Amino acid sequence: MQHAERRNRLRELLQRKNLDALLVSAASSRYYLSGFELHDVQLNESAGFLVVTRQGRDFLCTDPRYEEAAQRLWQGDDIVVYREGPAKAAAKLLKSCGTRLGFDPDAVSFAFGAELAREVSLLPCRGLVERLRRVKDEEEIACLRRSFALNHALLEWIPGQLEEGMTEAEASWLVERYFREHGASELAFPSIVAFGPNGALPHAAPGAAKLAPEMPVLFDVGCRVDGYCSDQTRSFWFGEKPTPEFARARALVAEAQNAAIQIIAPGLPMCDAYHAASAVFERAGCARHFTHSLGHGVGLDTHEEPSLSPRKTAPLEAGMTVTVEPGLYYPGLFGIRLEYTVLVGRQGAEVL
Repeated sequence: MQHAERRNRLRELLQRKNLDALLVSAASSRYYLSGFELHDVQLNESAGFLVVTRQGRDFLCTDPRYEEAAQRLWQGDDIVVYREGPAKAAAKLLKSCGTRLGFDPDAVSFAFGAELAREVSLLPCRGLVERLRRVKDEEEIACLRRSFALNHALLEWIPGQLEEGMTEAEASWLVERYFREHGASELAFPSIVAFGPNGALPHAAPGAAKLAPEMPVLFDVGCRVDGYCSDQTRSFWFGEKPTPEFARARALVAEAQNAAIQIIAPGLPMCDAYHAASAVFERAGCARHFTHSLGHGVGLDTHEEPSLSPRKTAPLEAGMTVTVEPGLYYPGLFGIRLEYTVLVGRQGAEVL
């Protein structure tokens, strides 16, 4: 029922755009609207696509490998099982749905789009489904709460498991094993575990670096529970006493994070959250060490709309879930990032 309601809301957008049908090919958007195959785990293949029509009949299209899975979710007459290739099947189906046919140019490959264009005229419509996905419904928020509860538990547990001589890769395996043993279906993204100066790499890959006494540590980790992702980062000191430089930088990052969280509310321009955090660094004279945007949406994907970027002027809306993750990076020394994901509530931000 929930998926049908989401497709009906998409139909309202098709009406406004005067579109007869929309091709939905991004895996997470396909799942959002149908419950079918959240992942295309073979990145060079596809489990299929949806065609959502303005008139109310929708089609789930896939190949014979997924036919039984499709039948468990979808009415048989509205399942299209193709054997001649997805682009030809999509073109044939779309021709029967009308003349004003939309697709998301960000969600198809150039080759797929070119093959479609030889058969049917398509209108680029960027982000229609993503516009719906930005605001989470009650069911999605409940899933996110469960995912983040497990993430919080991991981040409370992991500092006590660290030992001198442990490698980043070994610590990363502890993270993954804990998540899987406590209810996650998988990681939301490859864990970032960085010791010492590796923390200055915002997307450091866990390697052979070993943990030593009196060393900074960064964990950026997430899991997937009931289909929904979590994403949090913690930076702390392994040892008795952090250096004054580390302690000062961490305090500034915490202050910047709090400054942004305090003003997040419906109607706030997204860029204002970024500027609230960056202003803390500007006053301290270290803004050049803050090298990325403040945050991003989290849901079925770890990175989705909206974005807390200095370039985004659209207002936040109640029901959005966004990370707040300011950081300071000092190459050769350390990096510090603190990340919470917050739910934009009617009265302000709630840390998930």
